[in-house]
Amino acid sequence: MNNIIALIPARSGSKGVPDKNIKPLGGLPLIQWSIEACKKSKIISKVIVSTDSSHYKKVCQDLGAEVPFLRPEEISRDSSSDLEFVKHALDWFQINESEPDYLVHIRPTTPLRDPKIIDAAINKFINQSSYTSLRSVHEMSESAYKNFEITDDETLVTVFERKSDLDLSNSGRQLFPKTYIPNGYVDVLKTSFIRDANLLHGNKVMPFITNQVSEIDTNEDFDFLKYQISVDSFAKEVIFDFE
Repeated sequence: MNNIIALIPARSGSKGVPDKNIKPLGGLPLIQWSIEACKKSKIISKVIVSTDSSHYKKVCQDLGAEVPFLRPEEISRDSSSDLEFVKHALDWFQINESEPDYLVHIRPTTPLRDPKIIDAAINKFINQSSYTSLRSVHEMSESAYKNFEITDDETLVTVFERKSDLDLSNSGRQLFPKTYIPNGYVDVLKTSFIRDANLLHGNKVMPFITNQVSEIDTNEDFDFLKYQISVDSFAKEVIFDFE
């Protein structure tokens, strides 16, 4: 059996939405959605929250997650990288227990998840040893090839080729390559690769395609998710299962 641990980051210093990770969504703290999904996984052995906040630690422990350490302030800033908090967690495991074989990186800001899909992603990755990591993505509604950048002289140019002739961009989306956006549903990381390469994802990342999902970065995103929960039968079932 592989040692597989869910790692949920919950930094307390969000400026766009203060205390975003514990802000109520559907009557539950935002982070509870992620904790519950991981607890229902049939593969994940532990659910660990990495936070810099003693208050968040108490909230998450009351929700059934383990919070065996607090993340230092110097790696809990807006500019801090995911690699920093992941390595901090691995260092703690190395000293106090044993390092897991895999980390399942679960972001609280993508709250609506099916535990079966989390398990499907884990199984897909651990059975394909040649990949350096797995990232969940969904197809963009418009190909990125139809998007623009703005030059220094305030002119629109196409992304990638940076052409100022934009008429070809009006072609139907079927004529452009499909492009995908990472959505935070589930990432699977390999501890041995992180230690060897000092990187999270590497240069051979397995795509795991999900349905389109919503992420929370603003108060408007919270309002949209509240509406989605009110009309989405799956989300309602998840809420009732929590109660």
